[in-house]
Amino acid sequence: MASSSVPTFLHLLLLLCSVSLSPTYAAYSESSSSSSSNKVRVELYYETLCPDSYQFIVNDLIKLFETGINSITDLKLYPYGNARIGSNSTITCQHGPSECLLNTVEACAIEIWPALNDHFPFIYCVESLVYKHKYPQWESCYEKLGLDSKPIAECYSSGLGKELELQYAAETSALQPPHQYVPWVVVDGQPLYEDYENFLSYVCNAYNGTTALEACSKISLNTRKSSKSTHSVGCEGNMPAVLGRIGSTIKSWIRQMNLAIWM
Repeated sequence: MASSSVPTFLHLLLLLCSVSLSPTYAAYSESSSSSSSNKVRVELYYETLCPDSYQFIVNDLIKLFETGINSITDLKLYPYGNARIGSNSTITCQHGPSECLLNTVEACAIEIWPALNDHFPFIYCVESLVYKHKYPQWESCYEKLGLDSKPIAECYSSGLGKELELQYAAETSALQPPHQYVPWVVVDGQPLYEDYENFLSYVCNAYNGTTALEACSKISLNTRKSSKSTHSVGCEGNMPAVLGRIGSTIKSWIRQMNLAIWM
């Protein structure tokens, strides 16, 4: 797994502020209308209480801001994961009702504060508490970040949050190829599978704009193309897809064995 050190909320806020106030970012913002099409689309499909999901958000996704690579990305979060839709549009989450609550809360945050620099600090704060096994204290993030809790509460109680989750369910189900586990990271339409922790290298490879980033120049070509995560797959939910992947692995192994016998 990636390093277990957790940047402080103040650190995160300073990162976001420094990015938004720096001359480089200002110059970039002025030309955003003409260069936005060059941004690399990054999609994260996750569920709030899945260990691999919150570890990825806290330890890896934060690097977008630490490196400044967020300036060339269009990041979209989908807090739904492996939940299931039942009768009367009821939602059952893989890690229970608490996960359904936090999935909906984070969906509301994205809806109410649509700018990444507005909703990500809140989501990062919540997931940091999950990381520390303190997720029942998630409401403390309002005070820590100086946010009004009423819009989120109204979104949740009015049913809007559930509508947002059903929308995320449809978008997650429409993935091609289908997601097999979470976190499921997609860069410019291409899923990264088990190599999701190396998402920054894929972003740098996919970027074809003119803004030069020192962080990307430091990522070697070998690292970008060959680095693979060796940890176990995250929270699995799509059993047919998982079984199909296992079947493909077995068939590949059998073919290799047959070739070895005939050599």
